Amino acid sequence: MASATEVVELQRVDLTPLPQAHRPSTDASRRSSNKDVPSSPERESDMSPLPPPNTAVDVVQSWNNPRSNIARVAACFWSFTVMGANDAAYGPLIPYIQDYYGLTYVVVSLLFLSPFVGYTIAAFLNDWLHRKAGQRGVGFLCSLCHLAAYVIIACHPPYPVLVVAFILAGFGNGVADAAFNAWVGNLNRANEVLGFLHGLYGAGAVLSPLIATSMIAKADLSWYTWYYIMIGMAAIEMASLTACFWKADAQEYRDSLTKHSDSARGSLKNALFQKPAARVTWLCALFLLGYVGVEVALGGWIVEFMIHVRHGEAFASGMTATGFWLGITFGRVILGFVTPRLGEKLAITIYLLLTIGCELLFWLVPQFIVSAVAVGLQGFFLGPLFPAAVVVMSKLLPRHLHVGAIGFAAAFGGSGAAILPFAVGAIAQTKGVQVLQPIILALLAVILGVWCGLPRMQNKKE
Repeated sequence: MASATEVVELQRVDLTPLPQAHRPSTDASRRSSNKDVPSSPERESDMSPLPPPNTAVDVVQSWNNPRSNIARVAACFWSFTVMGANDAAYGPLIPYIQDYYGLTYVVVSLLFLSPFVGYTIAAFLNDWLHRKAGQRGVGFLCSLCHLAAYVIIACHPPYPVLVVAFILAGFGNGVADAAFNAWVGNLNRANEVLGFLHGLYGAGAVLSPLIATSMIAKADLSWYTWYYIMIGMAAIEMASLTACFWKADAQEYRDSLTKHSDSARGSLKNALFQKPAARVTWLCALFLLGYVGVEVALGGWIVEFMIHVRHGEAFASGMTATGFWLGITFGRVILGFVTPRLGEKLAITIYLLLTIGCELLFWLVPQFIVSAVAVGLQGFFLGPLFPAAVVVMSKLLPRHLHVGAIGFAAAFGGSGAAILPFAVGAIAQTKGVQVLQPIILALLAVILGVWCGLPRMQNKKE
């Protein structure tokens, strides 16, 4: 029987033994053994290093997280209530201020124009104030301006001093409007929270004409007694904002900037002059300028229009202003939940088209009841425009530009509360207050065009 012999040649393989002394875990053993195994592209891709800590995604704050935000949001709500009461008081008080001082339409319209100076200063100082004083200092300053202005107005000084007091109130409004819109706009579910924030502005604007008209027309009090109430509201605003934002100092604000950019320097210059952020900032600022102008011009001159053009009684005409601001309040709260489901760009386009339809009804049907209902519906559809614009800016702009850009747009837009109502008053001096309707209609068409010029919605850039 033949036998076959097979020769098998073995190749020696050198294996480095694993260290026995220090093996705290299986993962540690695998890491140490990998140092001695030749690398390959596949192995390198499998063992890619973890990202450094500074690229981790930040947890978005909400209205109740951290817990301190609950009190802060409540303080912002009250501040916006004060602002709404301030802005809506112009309408019912103008006829009485005009009679008290013996003024023409043009001269009394300076009450609308004077806050423009304060809003303009706030637009350019907002970022600087944040870097120097933080949200704590900003909250104290805006409430101090409100308090000082209302004390002066309550003393019913000579008319030029009254105009200066309204400039001071306008600066307080501009600072608060810019700061708290930017802060709340970066919270989780910003559409809903901003809807409530601006809904509280509307609530203050509802109560202001109602109480002021009742005090003057029913209780036979002087027009300036309304500002006794405003003094108390401003005092509560000062205490709440200062206490709730006490820890939000300048260092905290500068640290928040360095988290999202390489510098703690202000971002306003980049937001205004560097593409593509400049396009978004300026278009939103112009949109808010027109929107706030429409809101305050309509709410401010509606009483005069209903008295002289629709021939209504003084109290009933004052209630139409209440209906307008009530519509804004409900619109901001209710449509704040609808807007994110439709998308901000489409939703605001639809709201503006519906507002234009209501404005045509208001203008072309000369009946008191129809006009009162139409102006209330206009308020309802105009309500969510401001909050939606803030949300759009927060989505289209990088995070480190939010405070500067949103602050500028909010304060610049707030100046519309001064310019456009003054323009209506100046034209009404020669043409009559009936010019209110075609002016409002034209402004609605303009801001619709500006809104359509915004770029498509994109994800937030950090």
